[in-house]
Amino acid sequence: MRAGWSRGIIELRHMLSTPQDLWTFFFFTAILLAVTIFMRGSTVEGTSFSLGSMTLPSILGMSIASGGLTNLTQMLTVEREDGTLLRAKAVPDGMLGYLVGKVVLVSGLTLVNIAALLIPGLFLFSGIATGGVGSWLTFAWVLALGLAACLPLGAILGSMFSNPRMMGLIMFPIMGAVGISGIFYPTSALPEWLQGIAQVLPIYWLGLGMRSALLPDGLSAVEIGHSWRHLETLGVLGLWAAFGLTVAPIVLRRMARRESGSSVAARREKAMQRVT
Repeated sequence: MRAGWSRGIIELRHMLSTPQDLWTFFFFTAILLAVTIFMRGSTVEGTSFSLGSMTLPSILGMSIASGGLTNLTQMLTVEREDGTLLRAKAVPDGMLGYLVGKVVLVSGLTLVNIAALLIPGLFLFSGIATGGVGSWLTFAWVLALGLAACLPLGAILGSMFSNPRMMGLIMFPIMGAVGISGIFYPTSALPEWLQGIAQVLPIYWLGLGMRSALLPDGLSAVEIGHSWRHLETLGVLGLWAAFGLTVAPIVLRRMARRESGSSVAARREKAMQRVT
């Protein structure tokens, strides 16, 4: 555990001090901020509240899900191909240390990303309610439970794919889930069957939880059920966390058992053939 913590901090510091990684990281953040700025002139249907101000907390929820589902999946597939996982497997308790390191790294990147969105957003958008202790408590438990729900799912997905070029198979469903989860437009305006699908997914509840933490109580009127539904948010994210934490160790152990020098060499040869 200590080695994993140290590994995660070192990798986080390395990423945040590498210009290329910083550019990739903050470019996407800048795009999201630009999108919300363009939405400031529109209002939430039936209210005078800025759609941009409502979208910002939703994007924070999406960023939590993206960190766990996308970043961790990509890291596992890349480092499975280049042999990093095999080297970790060769060390006593190396897989545990490796996974702890990735959890620390992805969680740290997620916190940096949220800060990069929220801090300028407080100056750019009006109506963000961050003055009360209750808002920050809700923000904290939604963030913690969201990471607990999404990080194991990312580990499961990363264990299923050995080729990082297959990330499109993961990205397209995630993009579809974002589209129906109320991140950029209220889910209550969608057909009921899409609302039902959205409410099964953690992305919807992370967006709702962040909106409940950072928006005025009156905005709950545009949500499904005209409520922030904190108990339902706690329950659904908790179920996803329980599922992921139960299944992820099983899947990861099976994946680690299949790793060998010959399998890594075969993947490297295929990758070289694609490059040439």
